[in-house]
Amino acid sequence: MSYRTDLAVESLEAAARAGVRTDARHGVRQETRDIAGYSVTCVRIESDEGARAIGKPRGSYITLTLGGALRREQDAFPRAVDALSQQLSALLADTGEGPVLVVGLGNRDITPDALGPLTIENVLATRHLVGGALPYFKDWRAVSAVAPGVLGQTGVEVGELVCGILKTVAPRAVIAVDALAAGRLSHLLRTVQLSDAGIVPGAGVGNARFALDRKTLGVPVIAVGVPTVVDGATIASEITRQSGAACEALDDLGAPVFVTTRDIDREVAEVARVIGYAIDKALHPQLSVEDIDQFLS
Repeated sequence: MSYRTDLAVESLEAAARAGVRTDARHGVRQETRDIAGYSVTCVRIESDEGARAIGKPRGSYITLTLGGALRREQDAFPRAVDALSQQLSALLADTGEGPVLVVGLGNRDITPDALGPLTIENVLATRHLVGGALPYFKDWRAVSAVAPGVLGQTGVEVGELVCGILKTVAPRAVIAVDALAAGRLSHLLRTVQLSDAGIVPGAGVGNARFALDRKTLGVPVIAVGVPTVVDGATIASEITRQSGAACEALDDLGAPVFVTTRDIDREVAEVARVIGYAIDKALHPQLSVEDIDQFLS
């Protein structure tokens, strides 16, 4: 049975279990710290050897554990927004103050795949205001936000649509938000992964499409993702590994089956709000959560 995950931290664990060397000497660095009360793990893949070992492209992969935000602890939401916006700001540091395109990937009609479109509903689109007749917005960053749908809805690859928009918007960077697949149920809708390595829509569920990265788009691409499903075969593989015994019933999970949470509707909407507000704050640091509330209302 295969082990499928989009999370770099899980891929690193899987490689270590397989006896693959994944340390600094082999081009992989890992560090964990605390930001605003949330655990942040950064995995940096610095060599082709490390990329092969982890099964991920070279780049930085930052994972925030946001369980407290979804448990609605006191001040959890603004702290989560602050922690996530800090990481986004760091990844965008070299892009200057130019325009940014935010792309919400996924199918709005399928709840586990609706993270991207729901995030766009919480992103402040300002391109039409910056440089216009309203002086209040003259110092704001020009932001465009789109949810292009999926190939089955439009008949056009998302990458082709994004390339068309790039010609008009000419952004300095692209932020792509998409749902991911995890290897563990405990990570569903509890972690956010950011990466400067771009993203391949649909890769987590075995339906890889047009890659969105610096090579294909010509500008830095920051990927933001949250795991919303776990592959059934991966669950079966983990149970078999940890129990040390074969189980005939687990073979049924070897078919294409994806598992999600009971409260997926509420949870995906909540985490989409965290990501949307964090993007707003990273691109417009002068705004508070309360300011964003007012502009989105």
